[in-house]
Amino acid sequence: MTTARDKAVVLLSGGLDSATVLAMTQDRGLDCHPLAVDYGQRHRSELQAARRVAEAAGTNLKVLKIDLRAIGGSALTDDIAVPETEGEGIPVTYVPARNTVMLSLALGYAEVLGAGVIAIGVNAVDYSGYPDCRPEFIAAFEATANLATKAGVEGRALRIHTPLIDLTKAEIIRAGSALGVDYSLTVSCYQADEDGRACGRCDSCRIRRAGFEAAGVSDPTRYSSP
Repeated sequence: MTTARDKAVVLLSGGLDSATVLAMTQDRGLDCHPLAVDYGQRHRSELQAARRVAEAAGTNLKVLKIDLRAIGGSALTDDIAVPETEGEGIPVTYVPARNTVMLSLALGYAEVLGAGVIAIGVNAVDYSGYPDCRPEFIAAFEATANLATKAGVEGRALRIHTPLIDLTKAEIIRAGSALGVDYSLTVSCYQADEDGRACGRCDSCRIRRAGFEAAGVSDPTRYSSP
């Protein structure tokens, strides 16, 4: 019989990091239930990528829809240009409260499934300065989750699993490659076209490309221009 400790909700964006997290969580022997969030992101091709990654992993993807475009305030959800280089401070590609919202949705799904783990690909090394990718945020959310849920109150503590939190992009790519992750299925670009081809210029493309180079792994990314 599958128990709560055998199930995990895996937040799956369709990007390199979340694809690696899904593989790593499966490698631990957990029954993975990937969850993608259609939050009104301009780079819609990442949702198609999430479906490809979930299918390749032999899992069934659940997609939940919310509208963060109604809030705006980010180059990923609003009519704000995606910069080719990030300046000082929090980048304009930061989506206000995105990880808080996504983790909350994953928390509700985990309660329904009886899952004891939520896995997310946040990273405190190559994270572009997003405040909701820090270990302090994850610890605070985990504490909140166990205070706010029936499972937590009844003593079935839920854990937020962040296997990438201290890894460089190169280390992430090496780990995923060792587990057979097909990174050609993923989309990381902040402004990928409808076919999932990357711009090659945004901060996410820069970090991804440098990661493959540092890992010594061939970059399978499809670019819209040479």
